[in-house]
Amino acid sequence: MKTVREIAEDIVIREGGFVNDPDDPGGATNFGVTIHTMRRLGVDITNDGVVDVRDVRALSRGQAVDIFIKHYFAQPRIGELPQPLQASVFDMYVNAGNNAIRILQQLLRDIGINVTVDGLLGPQSIAAATQAMRAAPNHLVDAYGIARRNYYFRLADKRAASRKFARSRAGGKGGWIKRAEEFIAPVYHLSEAEFQKRVASWG
Repeated sequence: MKTVREIAEDIVIREGGFVNDPDDPGGATNFGVTIHTMRRLGVDITNDGVVDVRDVRALSRGQAVDIFIKHYFAQPRIGELPQPLQASVFDMYVNAGNNAIRILQQLLRDIGINVTVDGLLGPQSIAAATQAMRAAPNHLVDAYGIARRNYYFRLADKRAASRKFARSRAGGKGGWIKRAEEFIAPVYHLSEAEFQKRVASWG
């Protein structure tokens, strides 16, 4: 079983280095940490009183790991979820903020557990996730990963500029979909034909 730090280090590797894609609402990003996050947290690495792109470029891998553990794992209480869920929810929280929790809460509602969908992990949601894990220990993690994948598809359905994150230039699975499927058992991965059918409407 991986430690939280090892999971965070995996996330940093998955996120990659510095990018500043105009189609990414996150803006300038390094190791998955966006300029907006750095401004919110006051991470002024250059010590010039302004958090800008230079600070994003200067962010180290270790600093990114520390930010993720403190603000994307401990603070939202992901460590209180059933252990098998933690890596996927943590990874999604880094990628999509409290939508990661909303996806989990909606999934719990969909399987018949009454929980508020508010993007916050409180006692109710933690207890509901624990209940669901006990009832379906071999399925909840896959179900969450599939819900993540569907979330990415819906984003790309609504915003054409985001489709390059879900479908590669060659027409296959893009980074978003591959990322979700890292946390899904291979039997539930989309085949190439299934993927093409899902994205056919994008043109």
